[in-house]
Amino acid sequence: MNFFTDYNNLALIAVAIVSGGLLAWPTISRGAGGKSVNPAAATQLINRRGAVVVDIRDTAEYAKGHLPQARSAPLQELSARAAGLAKDKGAPIIVVCQTGQRSAKAHAALKEAGYGEVYSLEGGVTAWQQAGLPLVK
Repeated sequence: MNFFTDYNNLALIAVAIVSGGLLAWPTISRGAGGKSVNPAAATQLINRRGAVVVDIRDTAEYAKGHLPQARSAPLQELSARAAGLAKDKGAPIIVVCQTGQRSAKAHAALKEAGYGEVYSLEGGVTAWQQAGLPLVK
């Protein structure tokens, strides 16, 4: 029990708890945003299962470059346009933004609209480009 009464050890315990929390944070925060896929898995969903790519960035960002065959549906308009994004609500949907931060809101809106399989692209368009995958302008 002397281990817990020494102030130096208490500081080390506090550092261990904080660092453990910081390591766990990405996993915890990702759970709130739903399923996510990396660029390689997104490519497989698109090619093998005909996933619909929905770009939720604003029109100017979309015009600068977007994933091939991506449909533009800015986040502000997503709820109104959700019904017409895919013919089959069972088809996989991949939500794309610039860095992956705005995708959680879109993910929730599409689930609420009745889409069963919704994914967010981890890292967004930035990660897509870093993986060496093409953009269309």
